[in-house]
Amino acid sequence: MQDIDWSDFQVFLALAQSGRTGDAANLLGVDATTVSRRLKRLETGLAVALFERSRDGHQLTEAGEELLEQVSTMARAAAKIRDGAEAGEGLSGTLRISVSEGFGSWFLARHIPDLADAHPALTIDLVASSGFLNPSRREADIAVMLSRPRSGQLIARKLSDYALSLYATQDYLDRAGTPQRSEDLITGHRLIGYVPELVYAPELVYLDEIHPGLRATLRSSSINAQHRLIARGAGLGVLPRFIGDADPALVPLLPQRSILRSFWIVTHADTNSLARVRAGTEWLIDVVAKHRSVLLPR
Repeated sequence: MQDIDWSDFQVFLALAQSGRTGDAANLLGVDATTVSRRLKRLETGLAVALFERSRDGHQLTEAGEELLEQVSTMARAAAKIRDGAEAGEGLSGTLRISVSEGFGSWFLARHIPDLADAHPALTIDLVASSGFLNPSRREADIAVMLSRPRSGQLIARKLSDYALSLYATQDYLDRAGTPQRSEDLITGHRLIGYVPELVYAPELVYLDEIHPGLRATLRSSSINAQHRLIARGAGLGVLPRFIGDADPALVPLLPQRSILRSFWIVTHADTNSLARVRAGTEWLIDVVAKHRSVLLPR
């Protein structure tokens, strides 16, 4: 067997975790051609096929499954060595935090400079989008999700509850009337909400909790776009209170129909004990505890 470069094992690990060449390339910061070339070199060196290729991606063979267990052990050992070296120098490397678009842009972004100041050698990726990166596939070190995962080698703990309410502008209410009961929303009002087919988590389905059968007719997959539509007087919509209460142009409605949801911190069992992941998790818990009244106003 010819000598094998450790970087080829890193490519194998990234592809095993992501399942697609392009996704593995993104994780590693290389191009897809490099991933394919290094995988071929590894398979040639080991004289085994590690993946079965299909239109759905790469699936591990039996030999691949065996190698994954060994390489994962190697990766954990390397991470512990790196953590030990960093202990006296401060944290370094990259910490990737995946959060929902609204929580990331309206809450975390204003506080995350404190984390950066505390660890100047640490690169911090705040991935705030309509959807979550998957800790199971090592796409993120920490994910703040809307529910506790039910499978995978993941560690989850509740971060906080947060409240949502119905909002509109006063200009809209002057034109369309102010609803006093949820039944008032059935006719005469334009509702703003998510595109049903593009909702990435069932916890984002709100309108039925305001009143059964309500349907949005002005829709977006982006909570920030929904906020802008509501703020421009295009209709009424449900927003997290850390968004709605922060905009003085918005009027909260139907307080008796307030909605409650939860945030969960999720990490992978293999990386949960890494120093940068511990630091990020502790910072998240601390910053939410200090500012919980923004997420859950009385």
